[in-house]
Amino acid sequence: MKHRLTRPVLFAAYQLSVAAGIALLPIALAARRMGVTLPVRRLVEVTGDAYERASAQ
Repeated sequence: MKHRLTRPVLFAAYQLSVAAGIALLPIALAARRMGVTLPVRRLVEVTGDAYERASAQ
């Protein structure tokens, strides 16, 4: 039962992180000009890796 819920939840988290990354792009570009980086890329990579590990099982 736990495995049946894990994969869809991770997929939704991955999709939401991609959508957040797209939505935050203008803010991230402005922040980069000020010398600050937002960890959006890391969030997308971590959730994507977690989803791929869950799919492989």
